[in-house]
Amino acid sequence: MASSIRPPAPRPCESCPYRRDVPAGIWAAEEYDKLRRYDADTPYQPPRIFQCHQNDADNDSRRICAGWAGCHDTNNLLALRLAILQGRVDTATHQAVADYTSPVPLFPTGNDAADHGLAGLDTPTNHARRLIEKISHTRQDLP
Repeated sequence: MASSIRPPAPRPCESCPYRRDVPAGIWAAEEYDKLRRYDADTPYQPPRIFQCHQNDADNDSRRICAGWAGCHDTNNLLALRLAILQGRVDTATHQAVADYTSPVPLFPTGNDAADHGLAGLDTPTNHARRLIEKISHTRQDLP
């Protein structure tokens, strides 16, 4: 069985909300709020894998977010457990997520990443505006 979603990229993308060096305020508040939910105890986490924001949700190139894989304890991610049981992720992809280590600094928790991102929503920097523009050209499913 082949995985329906690819493993994480070698490094989190330049707009990954989990990266410490990404400017605040480039994603919508709802996107930052999603990060917090994966910090919950396993039974209370979202059942869906957190995908990289660089591709449309149903794109054949979609992959597991490298920041998500690097930030969270993958042994305790409900979404990853369910994905392997439901056949949406093959064993090689599961192992790639379990073994993933980010080469760039990430926030230690989804809560910390969300707090950082939300802090810049009302006053995005020029760097943030450039990333927003780049994302809007890449993603066809965003308004």
